[in-house]
Parts: sequence; C-alpha cells; structure tokens
Amino acid sequence: MHRVKPLPNYFLQRYQGWKATTYTQNQAWYQRLAEEGQRPRAMIIACCDSRVNVTSIFGADQGEYFIHRNIANLVPPHEPDGLHHGTSAAVEYAVNVLKVAHIIVLGHSKCGGVKGCIEMCAGRAPELEDKTSFVGRWLDILRPKYSVVEKVADEAEQARKMEEQAIVTSLENLMSFPFVEERVNKGSLSLHGLWTDIGDASLAQFSGAELGFVKL
Repeated sequence: MHRVKPLPNYFLQRYQGWKATTYTQNQAWYQRLAEEGQRPRAMIIACCDSRVNVTSIFGADQGEYFIHRNIANLVPPHEPDGLHHGTSAAVEYAVNVLKVAHIIVLGHSKCGGVKGCIEMCAGRAPELEDKTSFVGRWLDILRPKYSVVEKVADEAEQARKMEEQAIVTSLENLMSFPFVEERVNKGSLSLHGLWTDIGDASLAQFSGAELGFVKL
C-alpha cells in the first residue's frame, strides 16, 4: 500500500465546496439517511461511461436510487457457482434486502463497451479474445446478440441496435434470477429498459419484442 498517494487538491477543493454548500443546506436530510438507512424506490443498472449522469437524468436526490454501474450496463445470467459476481450480488441485495419496486437497465449511445463487443465478434479485436481480458470475458455476455446486428451495413445503426440488444440481454438475464422472476410474477417488481442519446438527451423505452424501443 506504500504506492497510495494523497488525494490531489482538485478533488479536495470539490469536496470542500460540496460540504460547504449542498451538504450544509441539506444536513438534516443527510443525517436522516444515515440514521434510518436507505429506502430506494428503484435500482438502476447503467454503464460506467462518465458521460452518463444517472442522477441528473432522473433528477435524483441522495438515497432515492440504488445505482450499479458496469461495462455496457450488462447483467449476466444467474450463475450460483460460488465465484465472485459483483452485478449479481447488487441485484440480489436490491431485490431481497432493499425490496426495490423497479429495476431500470439504462443503455446509451456511443457505448465503448458495445463497440468493443462488435469489434471482438467481427474479429477486429484479438486483445479482447484473450482469456486474460476481463473486458472481453465480460462482453461475452453480449456476444450471442451479434447475430442480430451482424448484417447491418451502416456502422452507426449497427452500434445503436447492439446498444439496444445489450439492454434486452440484461432484461432477459434478470428474469433468470429466481427471486427476480418470483417478484415480477407477483407484481411487486417491474423491469424497465431505457436507452439515452448522450448528445441530444433523448430517451427511448423498450416496449417489447414487437415494438422494440419507442422514443419518449
């Protein structure tokens, strides 16, 4: 741990500014969250991409959403094999402990993870094929959907369709978790798929296999 460095002044200044303004103005609310615990109404599974500001998109207050982010907003299938599963653990906690009423999978335009999957499937990214690539093995979750977009000639359209397929894949895989399926069937949990354009801030919602994504 001797290589750990002190936090750069930029971060300290941003923290101090937040503490002096936002925190001070809402101190009672923060203390209430600390004392009473979290009661988020929804879980949002989004991409790690720094351009996707989940809290800003939905105007979220602290404590309102349980947010999990990973490469390409993917949910793996239910695999109780005793190994490390960060996303699956987050889903389990959100559903079984926090009892969220909604799970929202939020994809976005210009997704680097989705682009990487396309490149890998097309044979143009051998580094992702290497078994030691964490990114490549994670993107294997999306690999089966390449057949859906493989023949789309326009690169931009192909990327958009694959971004949508990443959302659909996650929704399908969520239903492979028994505790998710049980609550969905009971009506106490609903799943939602959204795609946002980071350039024009438009939002589209998955409305089923027949309608696909419909702009909101």
